[in-house]
Amino acid sequence: MSDQYEVLRNVFGYDDFRGDQDQIVSHVIGGGDAVVLMPTGGGKSLCYQVPALVREGCAVVVSPLIALMADQVGALQQLGVRAAYLNSTQFPEDRAEVERAYLAGELDLIYIAPERLSQRGTREFLARGRLALIAIDEAHCVSQWGHDFRPDYLALGELAEIWPDVPRIALTATATRRTHEELTSRLHLENARHFVSSFDRPNITYRIEPKASANKQLLDFIRTEGVVDGEPATGIVYALSRKSVEKIAEFLAANGVNAVPYHAGLDRRVREDTLHRFLREDGIVVVATIAFGMGIDKPDVRFVAHIDLPKSIEGYYQETGRAGRDGLPSVAWMAYGLADVMNQRRLIDQSDGDAAHRRVQSQLLDAMLALCETPTCRRQQLLGYFDQQIEPCGNCDTCLAPPATWDGTVPAQKLLSTVFRLDREFNRSAYGAGHLIDILLGADNARIQQQGHTRLSTYGIGTELDGSGWRSVVRQLVALGIIVPHGDYGVLRLTEKAAPVLRGEQTVMLREDVKATPRVRKASRPVSAAPDLSDEDRNLFEVLRRWRAGVAKEAGAPAFTVFSNKTLEEIAAVKPSSRDELLGVSGIGQAKLDNYGDQVLEILAEFESA
Repeated sequence: MSDQYEVLRNVFGYDDFRGDQDQIVSHVIGGGDAVVLMPTGGGKSLCYQVPALVREGCAVVVSPLIALMADQVGALQQLGVRAAYLNSTQFPEDRAEVERAYLAGELDLIYIAPERLSQRGTREFLARGRLALIAIDEAHCVSQWGHDFRPDYLALGELAEIWPDVPRIALTATATRRTHEELTSRLHLENARHFVSSFDRPNITYRIEPKASANKQLLDFIRTEGVVDGEPATGIVYALSRKSVEKIAEFLAANGVNAVPYHAGLDRRVREDTLHRFLREDGIVVVATIAFGMGIDKPDVRFVAHIDLPKSIEGYYQETGRAGRDGLPSVAWMAYGLADVMNQRRLIDQSDGDAAHRRVQSQLLDAMLALCETPTCRRQQLLGYFDQQIEPCGNCDTCLAPPATWDGTVPAQKLLSTVFRLDREFNRSAYGAGHLIDILLGADNARIQQQGHTRLSTYGIGTELDGSGWRSVVRQLVALGIIVPHGDYGVLRLTEKAAPVLRGEQTVMLREDVKATPRVRKASRPVSAAPDLSDEDRNLFEVLRRWRAGVAKEAGAPAFTVFSNKTLEEIAAVKPSSRDELLGVSGIGQAKLDNYGDQVLEILAEFESA
């Protein structure tokens, strides 16, 4: 097709581009290179799919997501797009057919993993056909300082020399200024036009609460907010270790949650089955390491939960962005505690990187801690990390239930003094938070007695706080950089920032730990898949959803690739009575009209006559 607007309407079923899409598409169609930073759910895929259908030749889409390629291609084929993929999961005869179709000019898009594209044979094969453009998805993977570095992405910079006249577009949903600059340099896109959209996802409620009994907190959260229209919602729970993933999934399943584990140590067939179920079933909760989720287009994930502290804000933003791609209310929840900080610091200390690498990792963790401990709007803090400024959002825990702050200078001095005196009087400052708190509370245990710590002047002077209160103080002092965990056992040491606090020259304001109130939960909980419909129209919406589920099951495809909830919602509200009227519904192009139009009109006629 020769016109981008014709493609948008007839293939994808949309009347208008969103945000920067129109400019990006026009620029790439004209042969220009582009770097696109756009939030998850912002419509990045259209930025290369539309030009691929307008320009002559076949577009190569570089994607690290072999497990998802079949579904990505299947969704395009539902639209009538001639799409295919090449990867190691195919039989030789299947790959041969794709190669034949490419060379014959019968493909519009072909998906290839970076590992395959770095091979000489693949490049020589592609050179025998005609390339329309090269799209590099998840481009942040090229950054060695980012949260998801993939070494095979480094070779993609060579594409600029191999195909200097083929436009290239690099896309990502997460990039700080440093990552943005690095991907631009490594992919040789210095002359590209840059499009940076707002990273704000206003439909997501961000909430972080102190970790007490994490599994029970998670279960309470899922039971309270993991519900849509009275039915269990689809969600993702992230944990750092494979062992934790399996234990949490087992705990949730034992308590009635449809939960399954996912991590790289599981058998490939088990992982494929889990991914297949997640994309096709409603109400499933996947408990996973960060290996799960990138590139998943499932629009109705209602919550993302973190049971462990993420390593960076970039990673946190990428993971939470997998919720609410359909624009409906969704929740990003995290339980975070002092032990998380200790574990992260230990991992940094034990990493194989050099001092510069460990310093960068520490800076990333410091930014994550600042997000967790902020008494102000979390969304402001989150977007500020990406150099974007907004007003307080009114849709995060600190906006919905602003935490009180208190002058924690005296408790901070007591804790810091304990560390200082242990070093001066006992020639050892290497104690963890638990022992320091025991000293302040005047605990009478064997370790205190054996080491003679009852003689400290700070012994028993901290009874104004309980153990939980003191852990909060320690956690926030770590976040402020006044003390720092060190070594395998998370021992606490003073930094240069401790001196002015001890001398009384600096006030230390701390936030009170508060748990989410029912008011916050009520405000943030998604309760309906079609919140704007009347009761009668919602009944029609449910009829259409059941029909869609049957069609998707028969086709072996995710339901949202048939029609999105938004499309079904518009059908239920407008009730088109002809194929022409149905073609005017957002998300219905010519191919979907031909495939499903008559069935939808029959359902509408039966509903109206009932």
